[in-house]
Amino acid sequence: MPNKNNSSTKKTRPEAKRYPQAVGCLETSSIASGILAADAMLKAAKVDLLNANPICPGKYLIIVGGAVAEVTAAVAAGSQIASDNLVDEIVIPNVHAQVLAAFTATTFPKNILAIGMIETFSTAASIIAGDQAVKSAQVDLLEIRLARAMGGKGYVLLTGEVAAVNAALEAGVLAARGQGLLLGSTVIPAPHPDLVRSLL
Repeated sequence: MPNKNNSSTKKTRPEAKRYPQAVGCLETSSIASGILAADAMLKAAKVDLLNANPICPGKYLIIVGGAVAEVTAAVAAGSQIASDNLVDEIVIPNVHAQVLAAFTATTFPKNILAIGMIETFSTAASIIAGDQAVKSAQVDLLEIRLARAMGGKGYVLLTGEVAAVNAALEAGVLAARGQGLLLGSTVIPAPHPDLVRSLL
């Protein structure tokens, strides 16, 4: 008779994917300053390094995740080191899980009823805009483009029903405008399939 207590026969649930409570972002105009700031952030608090890369045009982007207090402390430390080279900084408490997936553009909804876009002058502004957008309406974030090959700009792409996309864009635009770095936004109801394929 098999042993019911045998650990090899026990079924275990797959471990749920863990998301940080908060995300912090620092953007610098100097790569050297950005690398120093990243080091200071990781030494100042217990955070996970989610991204640390040069971005166009010769800027540096750092994204960290963790508990709200730790992320806040890390961003403060990095900001102090970046000093005059600081372009933008944010801390997003209770970051929406879709924001992290949008960094890698891994969301592919079956039905694209409308597409919304928010364009910003910085990556940090696009992250906060995307987070506010997805928290404000029933939409899917398709991508948060992290300023690569775009002259340092960032943008958010999202989809959903037209009314939801409009509501999400309104919230996201307000957030980007609050950073002082909004460039523009647009909504396309019933986008052409060829355009959808080119965007995804």
